Amino acid sequence: MPTYRTIAIVFAALLPGCVAALAQQAPLPNGTDDKTIYLNVVVAGKSGPPVSGLTQQDFTLFDNKAPRPITSFKAVSADQEQMETIVLLDAVNARFTTVSYAQAEVQKFLTANGGKLAQPTALAFLTDKGLEADSSFSTDGNALSASLNNHTSRLREINRSAGFWGADERLQISLNAIHQLTSYASSLPGRKLVLWISPGWPLLSGPGVEMDTAERRKIFGDIVDFSGLLRQANVTLYDINPIGPGESVLGADYYQSFLTGIKDPGQTDLGDLGLQVLAVQSGGLVLLGTNDIAEMLQQCTADARTWYEIGFSEAPTEKPNEYHQIDIKIDKPGLKARTRTGYYAQP
Repeated sequence: MPTYRTIAIVFAALLPGCVAALAQQAPLPNGTDDKTIYLNVVVAGKSGPPVSGLTQQDFTLFDNKAPRPITSFKAVSADQEQMETIVLLDAVNARFTTVSYAQAEVQKFLTANGGKLAQPTALAFLTDKGLEADSSFSTDGNALSASLNNHTSRLREINRSAGFWGADERLQISLNAIHQLTSYASSLPGRKLVLWISPGWPLLSGPGVEMDTAERRKIFGDIVDFSGLLRQANVTLYDINPIGPGESVLGADYYQSFLTGIKDPGQTDLGDLGLQVLAVQSGGLVLLGTNDIAEMLQQCTADARTWYEIGFSEAPTEKPNEYHQIDIKIDKPGLKARTRTGYYAQP
């Protein structure tokens, strides 16, 4: 089995430009310094919509299992806060028949309720030629549906090689797209939801995959940078698996092996950069198990009707890239909070 030296080097070459772009573009909430961490926190029961009406006293924030003071608190609804939604159709990591079905489901989502969307929405497309994202957002779902029809032929353009090297290529195209999309989102005000319709790119991890220390360190750098990029751009990522009940158990659940935050470069795997992993770590959801993609899209947008913005000071550290796990407990029976799972503190 070949090693992944080429992939790691490509990532390392791409990231500095993205980081520099975000440093220039991403506005800090409330004009504060970059040592304040802001979290978008969704609170819900086992089922049902997000819960509103809570106060700061209902929340306790833990940083690496130690309580940490909340420095700012705001209850937010989509009507009060500027927020955009990007719906991305992934033709790189799914077969055309799957993408074609997903496209029809996206149109069903866009044209529901007479075509009136709850949030300004734009479309994005990932093909072998890379990422293409519409620059204009609209609440007119009928107009967006008509625009989607114009992209059908482009979603057929699959030119990559097959087999192992095809998986390598898909991974590189997909991670390039995450960089580009996050950099674009950082130039937009407010919160952003990215609803990525895809079974995910190849995780390329397992006993047969060999990486040396230098490669693992490069991947660790990518993990750290992705964490910071998504947080600074105020992006919550959602993965909507279009395969439905036909997805294998391994394909559906394997990503869960990589959800724990990485503290040391020696622990890294390419699976730590999976779409599902990034979605959960950003505070989003991984939705699968049904063919009703339109309903899953509705669930994602409903997830952001109301939330809480919580700020706290980044923990002091003397070494770079120190991982801190975030947990939030709710002082109300039956309720759970979901938010970003961690961050990397810097000196």
